[in-house]
Amino acid sequence: MRRGKNTVLANISANIPAGRITGLLGPSGSGKTTLLRALVGVQKITAGTVTVLGRPAGDPRNRHDVGYVTQAPSVYRDLSVLDNVRYFGAVHGANRADAQAVLAAVGLSELAKRKAADLSGGQFSRVSLACALVGKPRLLVLDEPTVGLDPVLRADLWQQFAAMAEEGTTLLISSHVMEEAGHCDSLLLLREGLLLEQLTPAQLRIQGETDDLELAFLRLIQASQAAAANTGKAAS
Repeated sequence: MRRGKNTVLANISANIPAGRITGLLGPSGSGKTTLLRALVGVQKITAGTVTVLGRPAGDPRNRHDVGYVTQAPSVYRDLSVLDNVRYFGAVHGANRADAQAVLAAVGLSELAKRKAADLSGGQFSRVSLACALVGKPRLLVLDEPTVGLDPVLRADLWQQFAAMAEEGTTLLISSHVMEEAGHCDSLLLLREGLLLEQLTPAQLRIQGETDDLELAFLRLIQASQAAAANTGKAAS
């Protein structure tokens, strides 16, 4: 996949398990957001195919089955919290009770009547999440949803993500914080537009020979770089 003259993603091949949390992990600039945009159908694909829920990425039939939460909150600041969720819910045929249930799930019931403009950053992010959840998507794609949140709120959100997976929702969550990898069932590890591995947190610990997931990822990168260097020497 190219952007201008630059290759952003190359040789990506992976399957995302249904009803599980898949973490898309990698440093800033590794291609995480581009990959997520390709999955939801808003990023042009220059080669290969992307299939989402058995359909091509961007298929109109996926609009009611795929929820997408970007890094920039998609919320109307002049509307109340409840009205924001009801507005997005109307697209999916959701009613007022559905909106209130979603607000309860993300811990915003007490702020339902407050204008979005008056919320804190963490609360604002949770409104975006509620707007994506009200359509009851089969697949929920979240681009670094915990950035800038305090540790307590991050822990609360991961508990909510786990509960959603238990109920059958498939979640793909990007992050550059390796400690969050431990909350996932499966991991996609990106580095400079390349997929290094798809594996579980337990497998990453084994390969990296450490319980420290960040250090394990670093060792995986170093092993990959060493392998590439050896391949280059052999070819020359």
